[in-house]
Amino acid sequence: KEKPARDALAQLSAADLKKIGPQFDLPIALSVLAASAQLRTSSLNGVVAVGELALDGSLRPINGVLAIAQHAAERGRTRVVVPHANALEASLVSGIEVIGARTLRDAVEQILQTTTINTRAIAVDALPPSDQAMPDLADVRGQSTGRRALEISAAGFHSLLMMGPPGGGKTMLARRLPSLLPPLNVTEAIAVTRIRSAAGMLDPSRPLVTTRPFRAPHHSISAAGLVGGGRTPRPGEISLAHFGVLFLDEVCAFAPSVIDSLRQPLEEGWVDVSRVAWSTRFPARVLLVCAGNPCPCGFDGDPSGRCTCAPGRPEQYRARLSGPVADRLDIRIDVPRLTRDEVLSDTRGEDSSAVRARVERARERQRVRGQDIPNGLLDPVSARRLADLDPQCTALLGRAIDRLGLSARACDRVIRVARTIADIGASDRVETEHLAEAIGYRVAQPRAFG
Repeated sequence: KEKPARDALAQLSAADLKKIGPQFDLPIALSVLAASAQLRTSSLNGVVAVGELALDGSLRPINGVLAIAQHAAERGRTRVVVPHANALEASLVSGIEVIGARTLRDAVEQILQTTTINTRAIAVDALPPSDQAMPDLADVRGQSTGRRALEISAAGFHSLLMMGPPGGGKTMLARRLPSLLPPLNVTEAIAVTRIRSAAGMLDPSRPLVTTRPFRAPHHSISAAGLVGGGRTPRPGEISLAHFGVLFLDEVCAFAPSVIDSLRQPLEEGWVDVSRVAWSTRFPARVLLVCAGNPCPCGFDGDPSGRCTCAPGRPEQYRARLSGPVADRLDIRIDVPRLTRDEVLSDTRGEDSSAVRARVERARERQRVRGQDIPNGLLDPVSARRLADLDPQCTALLGRAIDRLGLSARACDRVIRVARTIADIGASDRVETEHLAEAIGYRVAQPRAFG
């Protein structure tokens, strides 16, 4: 076997940047071909190439192509060469020509334009909606308070806490929340798709995610699994739920340190993960829904008197959800056991489509006011300005602060929820009944959180 005519040395600059993954195989191979005069160097001007190269010369798909293509377009590059399996994903980015190659030879020929460039631009807003069926709210029996809380949560993007005995329907309610949310717009869909792509969770047959995420991690998850991190930076569950629902079932069974790691993302909408050699920011704008039992056996405070926990154990169990985190939850409700008549009833409640129509009308009222974010994400100054509380409402809120010991953060969240209730009721301003209902959602768990 003959030795190559010369040695090739590939240098990946800058040296201080961490290089991980096989996506550098294709650009290194193209650089070697150009350096050995087998490929015109000028043909690579404005070209970005990524892909894993197999020993037989075929190109294998990689993760994160959408983010790479977006970065290339932002830097003024004109063409991007990717494995054929990633071509549809890269085509979501406008203003750049996508070359989907099956082999190294295929990539070279298409760069040189000796064959027809196989590109396919995707009209993002013309993609068919997902055919994935979502659970319907009509399946829920009783629980009128829970249904109302879900509607308010969806209309204003308000975080929600549900507490009650086992079998009351907390999980059933939470899993139907995505069916009440408005569809993803184009910007949101691309952002969700980008995260899925980076995590290696994107379905190649559906390059654009069109449904809002719903993530329900197990209570044994670590802090890195929930908010992101690890030796190689990866998005956590809260980022995988970006623009969707993060559901923490049996929230008091999670490690307190894991729950406390949610403080920053709940306030800021992103997660900063810092290590010795790198720092990464992951998006994390989620609708947090928590559900839990009031004690380990689940029956503390139940009228049946079936609680078997030792004295003080229920309070200790509920304290695993720290006060600072609980204070960041907008709505708190009790989800009691269903009555016998409710369990045996065949009457179906209002379905998701009817509730979603009201949610979309409320969101439209927010947009008409000039909001580019829902009420639940407003800063305190904007929330107070848009609520425009009259003297009666101000007096009611003052009494609630005195009697319930509401913190400044809790007070601001009450105002945001009241603004959403007013939007659902098609009211231009917050009235006392709207504010009173919002205050009620802060005191629904007096035994648990004060």
